[in-house]
Amino acid sequence: MKEDLKVLFYLKKNQSKTNGLCPVMGRISIGRTMAQFSAKLEADASKWNAKAGRMDGKSHHALNVNRKIDKINLSINRHYRELVQNKGRVTAEEVKNAFQGIASVQQTLMKMFAEHNEVYSKRVGIDRKKSSYRKYRDAYRHLSEFLLKKYYVKDMSFRQLNFAFIEAFDFYLRIELKMKPNTVLNYIVPLRKIVRIAVNKGYIPADPFAEYKPVRGKSVHRYLTNEELKKIMSTDFHTYFRNLTRDLFIFSAFTGIAYSDIRKLTIKELVTTDDGNLWIVTARKKTGTVSRIRLLDVAVQIIRKYEKERTGEKVFPLLKYTTADINLKRIAEICGIERSISFHQGRHSFASSVCLSQGVPIETVSRMLGHRDIHTTQIYATVSTQKITNDMKKLSKRIAGKFSPIKQSEETAVNQ
Repeated sequence: MKEDLKVLFYLKKNQSKTNGLCPVMGRISIGRTMAQFSAKLEADASKWNAKAGRMDGKSHHALNVNRKIDKINLSINRHYRELVQNKGRVTAEEVKNAFQGIASVQQTLMKMFAEHNEVYSKRVGIDRKKSSYRKYRDAYRHLSEFLLKKYYVKDMSFRQLNFAFIEAFDFYLRIELKMKPNTVLNYIVPLRKIVRIAVNKGYIPADPFAEYKPVRGKSVHRYLTNEELKKIMSTDFHTYFRNLTRDLFIFSAFTGIAYSDIRKLTIKELVTTDDGNLWIVTARKKTGTVSRIRLLDVAVQIIRKYEKERTGEKVFPLLKYTTADINLKRIAEICGIERSISFHQGRHSFASSVCLSQGVPIETVSRMLGHRDIHTTQIYATVSTQKITNDMKKLSKRIAGKFSPIKQSEETAVNQ
């Protein structure tokens, strides 16, 4: 049940000055809670109306004091309504703090976002990636521009955040900036984290994201088919770095290792078991999860090809990602592959074309990819039509003769 707000103004007569002026004090009462504050005004005790809580008369001094008292009263009532709307039940002390600006200064969206990003930047290279930091930085920039354009402010109190605000920011990114669904999520997720921190600290009484359901982009054909892989493998690209790029991409497609992990792969992470098979045992740069991959012949051949070029512990010659990415786009053009190719598609190709389509269980694929959760592997996993065809052929052979044809009545057979 909401308790009524009462605001009383009175004089502190024990601090009366020789000219008869006394400090004006205020008292906020809500239910059984009470908070006092100084109005930072002085009033003539001889003209003070204790019942009305203001000065009598129309002198310049009386009008000025009464005008300021009215302004304070309006401000207290406005903060009271905002707090009740956001929290439900409030105390007199909370209203006083809000009115005096004590609470709102440290509970603003952009201030907390900036503080989070500053701490995050210091963790880059230790347990955070630079690319992840860039997402938070860009999300901060888009949110800042959105606040200025939509609300004409540089910052916003957490008390003002609601579902309508989240929807408006989503609309701004999706419609006004014309971003794709997954790009929108890149900027919504960082905001979601900041809001979650605010909820946990009690700055927001209810999570404004509770009813938000993001629109995700449709999954695309991200893996290469066997035919496309064979085309890339059989083509000579006439330059050393382009051929090196091809070899590293094929290595990714036959091991599932991301490009960042290929770049840091060392000889120590190559393990030969007692049965003579070569394995890679490495911790993923992105998550730290250990991957254990038994190498196929294609991957072993690529490792052997660059043995003589090693000058240190790295398995392969180093090639910057931007250079490799440009080379890979050109490789796709030369091979007649009419879509953009990225190194991450090598990882998808390993999961779908090389492993799952050949009958390797998804649990095994998940372990080799270094996923913490098999649900992540399912995103990579695309079962091809050829895989379904082959599996159904095998099933057809296994159940042949085990089931009798459906019997038909004589009348049905005659009609046919």
